[in-house]
Amino acid sequence: MTGAKASPPPLPPGARAEPVAPDVLSGWSADDQVAVLRLFAQGCETDPPLRQGAVSPPALPALCTKAAALLAAGDVRQDAARRFFADNFTFWRIRPPGAERGFMTGYFEPEFEGSLTRSEAFPTPLYGRPADLVTKMPGDDWPGLDPTLTSARRTAKGLELFPDRAAIEEGALAGHGLEILWMRDPVDRFVLQVQGSGRIRLPDGKVTRLVYAGRNGHPYTSLGRELSRRENIPPEQMTMDKLVARLKADAGFARELIRLNRSFVFFARNDALPADSGPIGGAGLPLTPLRSVAVDRSLWPYGMPAWIETEIPDGKGGSERLARLVLAQDTGTAIVGPARIDLFIGSGAEAGHRAGLIRHPFDFVVLWPR
Repeated sequence: MTGAKASPPPLPPGARAEPVAPDVLSGWSADDQVAVLRLFAQGCETDPPLRQGAVSPPALPALCTKAAALLAAGDVRQDAARRFFADNFTFWRIRPPGAERGFMTGYFEPEFEGSLTRSEAFPTPLYGRPADLVTKMPGDDWPGLDPTLTSARRTAKGLELFPDRAAIEEGALAGHGLEILWMRDPVDRFVLQVQGSGRIRLPDGKVTRLVYAGRNGHPYTSLGRELSRRENIPPEQMTMDKLVARLKADAGFARELIRLNRSFVFFARNDALPADSGPIGGAGLPLTPLRSVAVDRSLWPYGMPAWIETEIPDGKGGSERLARLVLAQDTGTAIVGPARIDLFIGSGAEAGHRAGLIRHPFDFVVLWPR
């Protein structure tokens, strides 16, 4: 239970943190906290993480270790798991600036056809991380460059702007041997880059896994928002399915629209991942459907537990009440703000369909270590 002297998590101006007790959370006593305790015990993040996140409060990694020791000591029941989170964390309902609730979207791990060799059927290259790409870390100062850039190119003269999407598609990376595989078209590549990970089914039936390896640092532009504006589609009716269908229907239009998003993501192959494992998130750990969330990595540390409550589409024309404990294990360019999250739905087309429907307000309660 939250004590009177408990300190709230640090928040940006305008955001509020209100203390709550876990036993007043709707669904707290019905959730499977043992499952989350097991995920939490796997660690807060790898060293180094896949994408650098906010500095973790010192108590958080220690609690990950404490959870592992608790599980190693014997069978842990739900009441013991609930006590672990209630005794070691204070609970804070996060109100974003100018609003009472947060905003949640969904994402997934797509699967596409691809090839390790270029052909007429697979002409669109996917690139590995360039050797001269530098990722901006917290505290870095890059004089002369736009402060909003998150990556740059290292040259003999110093750091320079990295080529944007249009320049890369025009051949800025040609001849560097960075191609790791080829996809059917730029629309498939765009979806893969938005999701940040994926599975590629090769012509021989084998599947190779892709993990995020960096991006060129240019700002991300929402193509769904742009298509809504151009074609007068109400934003609440715009889904990933509709966007992809529109892009697939007109290659010239797709090329022009996709280039509006100057951000370009690079990948690495990881064939060591088990087929039943989720993709690797920003924390460097596998993601779990409906338990892993992406957060603003400039504000929240990886490994942070949180409680979410909302109503989301079930992907079959109905809806599902979601009230559960989740873990911050990923991040994303479009995930900005103290109460903005992306919920990982799963892998494959069905998960993708459902993820594309989620654009919902939600209640966000952060568990902050005592």
